Amino acid sequence: MTVNAPLYDKQGNKISEIELPEALFGIEPHQSALHSYVRMYLSNQRQGTVKTKNRAEVSGVGIKPWRQQGTGRARSGSNRSPLWVGGGRIFGPRPRDHREKLPKRVKRLAMRSALSLRASGGNIHVIEDVVIDPPKTKEFHQILKNIGLAETLVLFLTESKDVSLGKSVRNIRSVHHNRSCLTNPYEIMRYGDILMTRAGLEKLVEVFGS
Repeated sequence: MTVNAPLYDKQGNKISEIELPEALFGIEPHQSALHSYVRMYLSNQRQGTVKTKNRAEVSGVGIKPWRQQGTGRARSGSNRSPLWVGGGRIFGPRPRDHREKLPKRVKRLAMRSALSLRASGGNIHVIEDVVIDPPKTKEFHQILKNIGLAETLVLFLTESKDVSLGKSVRNIRSVHHNRSCLTNPYEIMRYGDILMTRAGLEKLVEVFGS
């Protein structure tokens, strides 16, 4: 099955179509691999530092508030009891590591599945190159308008880090800029459209296509 994506010039005008590698953009998406990767990614973002104090850690005295019998009140052994206001917390959250791991082959399958889903929906766009120096957000926004991506969430992938281009993109809230070798299935699924430079596409195929 041939998978094509529109190819644009530096101003965002469509000039032709480019063929995408079937092994990376034309497979049957594996929903389970995608779900496992997104679950792992979100779990790994958690800090796991939330903590409450139990009855051994809260401030209080260790003696009985009153004698056992004869007062007419319920028995009590400490004002640090969880039943008291200001007492310790029963089964409260403790610091823990939420990190999960996946086999490398599952990660690659999730990547190919995410790219194939975007390609099948016509959401992959390739541009020859983008050169904006000095940085100007208005110029990049005009390119998005010409392509028709000004009103959508866009993941913009380039081959390498470009300081001038990064400054031009960062003020557009609907656009996330990243290097193609550092992207992941979560990013691809989070943003509706993928715009990448031709060099960024080649780097993406080099890193994830094998």
